[in-house]
Amino acid sequence: MNPWRGLGALPREIWFLCLAILINRAGTMVLPFLTLYLTLDKKLPAKTAALTITAYGIAAIIVAPLSGRLSDRFGGLRIIKLSLLFNGLILFVFPFIESFGGILATTALWAIANEAFRPPSMAIIGDLAGPTHRKSAFALTRLAINLGMSIGPVIGGFLAMRSFKLLFYVDGATALLAGLLIILLPWRSQPTVETPVEETDSNSACVSRYSDVLKDRRFIYFLAAMIPIELVFFQPLAAMPLFLVGDLHMTEAGFGMLLAINTVIIILIEVPLNSRMADWPHRRALALGALLVGIGFGALAFVENVLAAALTVVIWTFGEMIILPASAAYVSDIAPRERAGAYMGLYTMGFSVAVAVGPWLGTQGLENFGPRVVWIGTFCCGCITATAMWFLRNEKVIDSTCP
Repeated sequence: MNPWRGLGALPREIWFLCLAILINRAGTMVLPFLTLYLTLDKKLPAKTAALTITAYGIAAIIVAPLSGRLSDRFGGLRIIKLSLLFNGLILFVFPFIESFGGILATTALWAIANEAFRPPSMAIIGDLAGPTHRKSAFALTRLAINLGMSIGPVIGGFLAMRSFKLLFYVDGATALLAGLLIILLPWRSQPTVETPVEETDSNSACVSRYSDVLKDRRFIYFLAAMIPIELVFFQPLAAMPLFLVGDLHMTEAGFGMLLAINTVIIILIEVPLNSRMADWPHRRALALGALLVGIGFGALAFVENVLAAALTVVIWTFGEMIILPASAAYVSDIAPRERAGAYMGLYTMGFSVAVAVGPWLGTQGLENFGPRVVWIGTFCCGCITATAMWFLRNEKVIDSTCP
């Protein structure tokens, strides 16, 4: 049986969105090279340049729930178009900003435009796929993301050798191209996709308040359970390279190859894996995924060579491939249609908080307590999330009407 066959049942709009995501992600060049651009081209101190990443993270945290709320109120497709349009335009302006204050402000605006794309796109995909195909649909989305991310930074490295400004122009052009595709492709009418809730609609109050979303105790329990494993996910941004390069004396190129293992496995296996696991209860998939992520990172406490490090990457990559599509599918399953964007906004906000906090916690742990404590801590985080997910409440899809 062909495990890819189930993708043929996905609506064409999901493929449209994945194509736009692929094009947009293939232009991901500015963020990975932003610190280098500011230190080498703008001659800013490294600590000062790092503040721009902080500004990006803070803006991403703020915009996630706001974008979800706006997509429920005005239509997800409309928010996606505006996100891609402003993303491209800001990137074209960015290279001409000279003052550091202006750079911080522009970075924050760019983060708002860039990150506003995620909640409505996830809400639309979950709605269009339906309960049966949600895991496969979100796995396909991650395939598009990882394919794009395997292209953008590589090309960006070559462009940066010639001119850093080229990074902004190419990244901006891909965002505008993705937006143009969303505008021109023949979308069928879908309530969540392109029908905004009118001010006079009796449901307008329920889509405009997060207080109602926060009353969903099952959802809040899920968000809290995800926090430990979300902090673990972003250790490859800081603690992991510091440990492998600094303590195990691995080369920077070697660390890059380890991350390439993660990307290759995701591209080849994630979609078929989630197609095979489509009928698994959410709590089982979420618990297994969290446990594998915890084991993979926790095993770094005992790693002494490159081969062992590569094995840990394989383990946590399988956990990542299981828990991320399953978690997005779970949120989509329990969210009422009228609040799908709001639910996805809070879900993605958790990852934004984790990217702002997780790398800092990891580096502080390395400096103050040593690597073994850090990696055993990641294993404990995985176990905490896995245990909490195993006791997740019943998973029936709740009524799509507002209470």
